[in-house]
This record gives sequence, structure tokens and C-alpha cells, in this order.
Amino acid sequence: MKTLPLTDVRVVDVTDGLGESCGRFLADLGAEVVRVERPGGSASRQAAPVEAGVSIPYALNNANKRLVTLDLDADSERATFIELVSGADILVEHTLRRRQPGQGVTPAELVGARPGLVAVSISDFGLTGPYRDWAATESVIYAMSGVLSRSGEPGREPLLPPAGLVEQAIGVHAAWSALLAYYDRLRTGNGQLVDISALEAVVHGFDPGFGVQGSAAAGRRDDFPRGRPDAANFYPVLRCADGQVRICMLAKRQWRAMFAWLGEPEEFADPVYDTIPGRFAAADRLHPLIEELFADRTRDELVAEGAARGIPIGGVLRPSEVLTNDHFALSGTLVDAELAPGVTARIPSGYVKVDGERAGFRHRLATELDGPADWSDARRVPAGGDGAPGTHPFTGLRVLDLGVVVFGAELGRQFADHGADVIKVENRDFPDGLRQSKRPNSLAPSVAWGHRNRRSLGINLRTDEGRKLFRRLAAEADVVLANFKPGTLESMGIGYDELSKINPGIIVSDGSAFGSVGPWNTRLGYGPLVRAATGVSALWRYDATDTGLSDGSTVYPDHIGGQVAAVAVLAALIARYSNGTGASIEVAQADTALVALGGQLVRESLNPGSVVATGNTDPFAAPSGVFACAGDDEWCAVTVRDDREWANLARVIGRDDLAADPRFATTADRIEHREEVEKVLGEWTAERTPTEAMTALQEAGVPAGAMLRLPDLLKDPHLRARDAYTELAHPLLPGPLPTAVRLARFTAIPDAPLNPAPLPGADTHEIAVDVLDLTEAEYRQLVADGVLQPLEESAS
Repeated sequence: MKTLPLTDVRVVDVTDGLGESCGRFLADLGAEVVRVERPGGSASRQAAPVEAGVSIPYALNNANKRLVTLDLDADSERATFIELVSGADILVEHTLRRRQPGQGVTPAELVGARPGLVAVSISDFGLTGPYRDWAATESVIYAMSGVLSRSGEPGREPLLPPAGLVEQAIGVHAAWSALLAYYDRLRTGNGQLVDISALEAVVHGFDPGFGVQGSAAAGRRDDFPRGRPDAANFYPVLRCADGQVRICMLAKRQWRAMFAWLGEPEEFADPVYDTIPGRFAAADRLHPLIEELFADRTRDELVAEGAARGIPIGGVLRPSEVLTNDHFALSGTLVDAELAPGVTARIPSGYVKVDGERAGFRHRLATELDGPADWSDARRVPAGGDGAPGTHPFTGLRVLDLGVVVFGAELGRQFADHGADVIKVENRDFPDGLRQSKRPNSLAPSVAWGHRNRRSLGINLRTDEGRKLFRRLAAEADVVLANFKPGTLESMGIGYDELSKINPGIIVSDGSAFGSVGPWNTRLGYGPLVRAATGVSALWRYDATDTGLSDGSTVYPDHIGGQVAAVAVLAALIARYSNGTGASIEVAQADTALVALGGQLVRESLNPGSVVATGNTDPFAAPSGVFACAGDDEWCAVTVRDDREWANLARVIGRDDLAADPRFATTADRIEHREEVEKVLGEWTAERTPTEAMTALQEAGVPAGAMLRLPDLLKDPHLRARDAYTELAHPLLPGPLPTAVRLARFTAIPDAPLNPAPLPGADTHEIAVDVLDLTEAEYRQLVADGVLQPLEESAS
């Protein structure tokens, strides 16, 4: 492997809790990350699950880092810390913001004294707003994000996702924001303060209700029903001879292949079943028919037959099966590693491959530093290029965007929103799945959200001349983005090896479901199949005996996978600043999901059989879960993490006697008597609205969050105070859409513009003449030959 892209970047990590994985991702990409902890260690060292005396989440999140212990209340050690930060490029913190000003260690003070420093402050709710001093857990954030209201089965309580998914989203978005601000420093010479709200990272970045939707959105209602959607009909899970499989029939050709496999039953011959809504409406008749066909076949047989017929089918794997899966071993996703002295387990190595090699686990958290003397030579702040402070960081970059559906839209949007000239390369004969619209002559909201700030080039890359034109574009471009089946770019002669010959500085990001190495490398893959194959779906159930899955209405890991790829591309752009060379980036969505489930997979590796679906019950805390409140289908998520929070909760609900009861004295005691403590809390919440319960508990220091529905997000006082939403207009929309213009708040990077998403081929002439330098005659001939595809008259 060439040198990892962030090898020249120094990071001081003072995180403790949500977002701790940010520093790990930066370290995986090569950054020198020094973790600073107080004497006695950070609170996250006790984070469950704990196996063999080791906190598994802590060990995973802090691999590839080095450690130093400093008491910031002692003058000499505080001076040592300040000296350490003086030699750093990036500070990532979760605790310093609460320190008293005047000692020179708050994020604002550190940036003020070191103008080149990028200080990323991660907090549960952000540095401003009415909730800024509240506490959160994964379940609290998930409830308040609007996603919980869409998870679970109709008529049942809403269902929390498996542990790890929310923390991962926060860490990945924090890593992106840190590198975006650092890239801006390379352009301008100026650092800045970055405010990351864990809530907003999940609201806008996990599975945004007002953001790019999955293909199943074509079968959903446009209004906001109070009940949870019948997720089982979106991507059905069906029994087979040795377990369960999931099918994803999104394209007409996929349904036609299934129709033929079923023997072309007359009942489903009507063209209405060529559409997603048509099949959803007939699910009660169609799915049992398919399940009967599958009954005597194994998962592997069905997956193979589906691949042969062009029908996306995937097996539903349990965590124990994931750990022994040949594909994940051969691809390098799962490796055996020493997490702590004497503790070796099978772990997810890391998110991405750079130039064909995994940028992942190298070593466990290093032993105590001898001292930060090697950082005492404070780094000279780069003078900066020609970037003007306060401008968009990617101004002047050109990105050729071949990406499709959610992953592609999310990835390309990160660069378009921050100033890059992103050219969406598309062929009208094979349209992006996001361009499906329920109404003729209209625009799908997902396109408006996901394709904003781009230009569109209509071109047929299935022709020799089309590929020749693309290579001409790539010769002057900076980045190429794609997410097709592995080998697709190479088969067209536009893979990294070919493009780097004509442009050594090109960065090519190639995403897929399962990666280019291993027996599953050619599998058809969508997010629902990735969830099924990685253990996410098996854990997203109400309990271990539940045969249904409740993840069907959630778009995961598409958004996070696209964001992971964006971080890796940005890291490569940072490296190119000094070495002038490009890179090949590979991201498998399956790897993204497995990294998020790392804590559970490691626990299963160390203690086989211990990891099963637990629904809303946190096995390591009580009381915890989602509690019914006054009203129709109203809920509040609550987590009591320690004895102090238990005493606070008992006081708020008027039961101080519980805090003194020896049966509930410790976390272990409360877990043993879970039913009783949760019954008492449930009786209290049942008499209050979710907001009343949340507010009373939070003001007493107990993490709690009301379950918000999507319309509630637009009225939430905290999100309104932080200007979390604005409106996005488009001529083909019936009205403006709520949208986010930022996920993090930067002191020196402006919010994203809101230029309307282009229609297919809308900018073909402009790009052909101004970028490719074609004459009008050449342009007209290429249009006549079907190579270039301008906007069709009927679509304008």
C-alpha cells in the first residue's frame, strides 16, 4: 500500500461517549491520534458489553491510537496538554466544552490561541439551543430523531435498532466534518471551531425523513400516518428450508424474472404488478406464493438461483453465522486481533480499502506515552493556497458522479454542497432508481434532496465514443464516484488503473454491496440485503423468537456507506495536497454495517451464543427502553446508566424509597429486578405526554427522549433554535421541501447552497461546449448518434 492518506495529520482525541469512533476512523486512515484521558480513565472504559474485564466498544473505538493520561486540573499537566494541542492539526473533544473558561483548554480558547487548529466539539445536542445541557444515549437520540416512529410492526410498540448503529453515524459524520474543516485550512491557512450535535447527525444523516429515500418510498404514502408502516411488505423476509431469505424486487425486470419463476400465474399477469406500489398492495397474496416456491430450497440455493435469474435475494444471517462466513474472512472485513492484553477476538477491521489494501485495525490502544515530546515542535500552520476564508472548501474541484440511488446521491451531495462542480453522468435508457416518480411530469423528492447543486450530463457510456468523451472529462477532473457491481468501471475501460494513466492525480471511489474480493463479490446488493447478510436484520427484532424483521422501512446502511466513502475520498484529497497523486477507494456497504455491529460481533466471538435480538431491552441497563406515555401511540425512550441517574429518576417520579431499596442498589441489581423497576417507570410515564416525561427526566440528569414523528421535527424547539431545517424549492415540485443545509456548524464554512437538482441531461450542451471543447457541429453529430443526450423537450 502507498502511505495511508492521513499519515501527516496529527489528532488529539478527548472524546468520551457518543462520537468516540470518530478518532478511530481518522486513525484507520493513517492519522497519528493521541487519546487524552483523565487519571482513572474515561467513563467509556466501563461501556457495556464488558468481556474478560475489557469494554468491547472502548477497545474497538480506540484501536490504532496512543494514550496519555493528564490531569487538566493540575497546572503542569494542563500546560502539557496545551503543548500537545499546539502540535496538533485537529482536536476532537467531548468533555472540554464543560470546563471553566480562563484555563486555555476550552475548544474556543484553544482555537483562539492557535488560529490553524481545527477543533471539533461533539456533544449530545450541540453547543447551543435549549437542550444543549441534556444527556443522551443511542436510544434517546434514535427516539428524538424521528426514525424510531418508523421502526417496528403496526400495532406494536416502536422498536429500537441494534446497538452501535447510532454511535457509528455520529462518529462518521464527525470524521467528515473534521476533515472538511482541515481541508479548508489547507486552502486558507485558517482553522475553526466545529459544533457537532449527535442529535442532528442522526436526524439528517442516519435515515433522514426529509432527505433521500430508498426505492420502497415509491410504495409509501406521501402523508405522515401516525402508525408504523407495514415494513414486512417493503422487502419481504420469507421462510426457506434452512432459515430465511429476503427479496428486493425494485425494477420491472426483476419482477418479470420472479413472475416467470413462479410459472407466470394468471393472477399476477396484469402490468400493474410491474410497479412497486402494485406489488405492495398485493403482498398478502403474492408473498405466500413466493414462500411456497422457496419452501424446499436452502438459502444458498435460493441466492444462487436468484442471481442466475437476476432477482436480488439474500440470506438472513445471525451474528454467529456472520463470524464464520467465508466471504467476510476472505475479503479482510473480519480479522482475528488482540483488542487488549490477553483478549483476542474476531473483529471488523475497518471501513475502506485504499489502493487495494484495508485501512483498518493495526494495533490495540497503545500503552501510555512516555510524554508528548515528539509533538513539542509545534507545527507551522500552512500558509494556505488561494482559497478565500468563508468560501466553499471544494471550489475549483470537478467531480464526475456516476453514483446511483441512495448511496450515490449521499456521496456526491457532500461534494456538491461544498462547492465542487459535480457532474452527474447519466443515461436516460438506464435511469437512476431515484428518478422514479409517482406522478407523471414531476420530480421525485429524493432527486430534489439528493441531486441538488449538481449538473447533469446525458451520455451513453455503452458506446466507444461515449467512453472516449468520459476519459477526456476525467483527464481534467479530480474525483470519479461510482457504485456499481465490482468490475463494471474496469469493463468499460474507465477504472482507476486506466484513468490514472491519463490523470495521475485522479481519485476514484468505487462502492458496492459486498466488495470486490470474496465469493459474494458479484452478488446483487441493496441495503436490505446487506442488512440481512451482516446480522443487522436478525438483531432488529422484538426478541430472539420473533420470525419477523422490523428493519424494512429503514434505509441503512446506504446513507452512512455513502458518508464513509466521502470521508475516504476527502482523506485522499488531503494526501494529494502534499504528494500530488490520486488513489483508488473501495467501500463495501456490508463492511459499513459490520463495523457498526463490532461490539456485538466481538461479544459473540468471545462468548458464543450470547448475542441475540433483545428488542427494546438494554441487557446492560435498567430501567431502559421505550415507555408508553399518555395519548395515542406516544412513547419516550429512557436509559438509566448508573446509580446516580437511578437516584435522580427515583426522586423525579416521587419514589425516593426505591433509591434506598437494596434490591435496586446497583446496576446489576436493577437488571435482575428489571420487570419491577420498569413497571414503576412505565406507570409514571403513562400519566404524562412524551415531552413532559422527557423534560422532567432530563432536567434531573436522566437521559430521556420523546419519540418524535417527522412533522414534529420541524416544530421541535431545539432544532428550530439551531436552524436545523430550511426549505428547498424546485419547479417540478408542488411545494417546497423541508431540508437541511448543514449537519455540523462551522465558524468559517458557509451553509450549502440550494441550487435545484437538474433534470436528466439538462447541462449536456453546456458541458460539451465549455468543458469538452466540442464545436457545435461535433455536438449535434454526437446527439444524432445517440452518444450525447440533452434534456428531452417533453421533460423541460
